[in-house]
Amino acid sequence: MTAVSGRDTSGPATRPPEGRYGTSLTADQRADRKLKVVGAVLGVLLLGVVGWFGYDSLAGSKINAEIIKWDAVSDKAVEIHLEVRKDADAKGYCTLRAQAENGAEVGRGDFRFDQNSGRVDKTVTLRTTERATSPSLVSCHTD
Repeated sequence: MTAVSGRDTSGPATRPPEGRYGTSLTADQRADRKLKVVGAVLGVLLLGVVGWFGYDSLAGSKINAEIIKWDAVSDKAVEIHLEVRKDADAKGYCTLRAQAENGAEVGRGDFRFDQNSGRVDKTVTLRTTERATSPSLVSCHTD
């Protein structure tokens, strides 16, 4: 037996049994790298989907509208003055709703805008089941 620095080096190399104490460091490094690549790809895909939906909701609509003023003309109707901006050749409709003082929906209606103009000012009458206190624009859509 030869001793160097107080250690016995004549026997076999002392390594822990394969698989006894978990995976080797290089396997862990490979697994970490795969997880990082998968996470990066999924992150890019998620950003792409969110960006596409955001662009479509902002730029995809060819009809936009705004309530300029409104007046509850009776307990059964409300007049709403709309300003509609759209492509001149776009045809479509806007959905309006009215709510009562307690927040319940008391009226809903679709109003068409097929004029060949880029800007349309129009007053529409929305019928209600009781007196409306707050009309609102739900959405606008092209055909």
